[in-house]
Amino acid sequence: MERDPLSRLIIISNRVSAPKEGGAQGGLAVALSAALREYKGLWFGWSGETTEQFTGHINFQRHQGVTTATVDLEEQDVEEYYNGYANRTLWPLFHYRIDLAEYERGFAGGYERVNDRFADTVRPLIEADDIVWVQDYHMFPLGSALRKRGCENRMGFFLHIPWPPRRLLAVLPEAAELVRHLFDYDVIGFHTSEWLESFCDYAVDELGADRDGDALVLDGRRLLVMADPIGIDAKEFIAASHSPVARLIYRRMRDSAVGRDLIVGVDRLDYSKGLEERFLGYERFLQEHPEERKEVFLLQIAPPSRGSVESYQKIRATLEGLSGRINGAYADMDWVPIRYVNQGYPREQLAGIYRAARIGLVTPLRDGMNLVAKEYVAAQNPEDPGVLVLSRFAGAAAQMGEGALLINPYSAEEISDAILKALKMPRGERIERWRRMMDNVEREDVLWWRKRFTDALIGKVEEPG
Repeated sequence: MERDPLSRLIIISNRVSAPKEGGAQGGLAVALSAALREYKGLWFGWSGETTEQFTGHINFQRHQGVTTATVDLEEQDVEEYYNGYANRTLWPLFHYRIDLAEYERGFAGGYERVNDRFADTVRPLIEADDIVWVQDYHMFPLGSALRKRGCENRMGFFLHIPWPPRRLLAVLPEAAELVRHLFDYDVIGFHTSEWLESFCDYAVDELGADRDGDALVLDGRRLLVMADPIGIDAKEFIAASHSPVARLIYRRMRDSAVGRDLIVGVDRLDYSKGLEERFLGYERFLQEHPEERKEVFLLQIAPPSRGSVESYQKIRATLEGLSGRINGAYADMDWVPIRYVNQGYPREQLAGIYRAARIGLVTPLRDGMNLVAKEYVAAQNPEDPGVLVLSRFAGAAAQMGEGALLINPYSAEEISDAILKALKMPRGERIERWRRMMDNVEREDVLWWRKRFTDALIGKVEEPG
């Protein structure tokens, strides 16, 4: 395969998750690792560790063909930039939860300070012909900070979460400044056309930008905007589902099910994932269909995250209470309706769990993409696939809506109805629906996503004028 004319790919993100043998990686980490294996370059970001005083010292490592460069942050940096502005201000607001968003000047100041520190540290690592690809909401201002430090490289930014509607974004005190920062990139990508249009709507109506086809022009800066839905490494995940580890887990899950149908949910413990609503929908199913109670069980895997943020502590307590209440009301001596697990699992083990599940329950209240939906589809047995029940508010619904059972996650009735429909669905229909989704998973995979974005970035820079 002919390579793109790139010198190196420099990926910059908040956290760096290098691939490790047997370790669990999130969807984005898997995607970025796949991109970096194809090119020389490195992945720069925060180590996840703290230091008494920020020095800019870089720790270089190499794992399975991926070079990483990480820095430690001060405790105040973590509290204001990460726990504060990123996860108590931007995350809830961009997921339409203005009731949970907190606005503190100290948070905004820490966010700018840490992005400046990242820019100071990574700038000497960027060579003249490198392409720079910045990831996600933690680093909106990084492009501006690098431009101020003389970086003239091609720079792209990709947002992995939703972009809120204009009137919602207006709640953020720094909204206009934040959007102006994005015009220092050459290309900005979103998972769906809905998020793209919301961004353009704000830039045009609030900042006075001009729309020119696929580009926005503001103060002489031309920004290419594109919808580029991320995929998974389909071939690798299919292979993982056939691995000895996956086959062992598959047999274990089947044996533990004792002839019952497994419903699986795999989500980071977060209020945006619709876990409370999912439990309530499953409870509604148990109430309405007593004849099905002992025929199914729900395995919910929800590794904790951001434990120091109060809203995450609340969602964990809520789910523990809900699962306990539902199990207390419906469990019998030989059956428990919910198995609720607060830990993560490596991808090969997850592939085995997905393959054993008759239903994949993916019900976020709002999600940029949701790669679990695609992983579930990729892990299925083509001769006897399971059914994906998917929130219409997940970015994945735009690609997989024809094959999945789309539901409103706020409606317990719709979740209940979809579970019953999935359980009763004939094998022929299950195969037909799965095939439609699988075609998309294989065609629009992570390499397709990466190539579309970097091709657009190169093309943008090479445009005359």
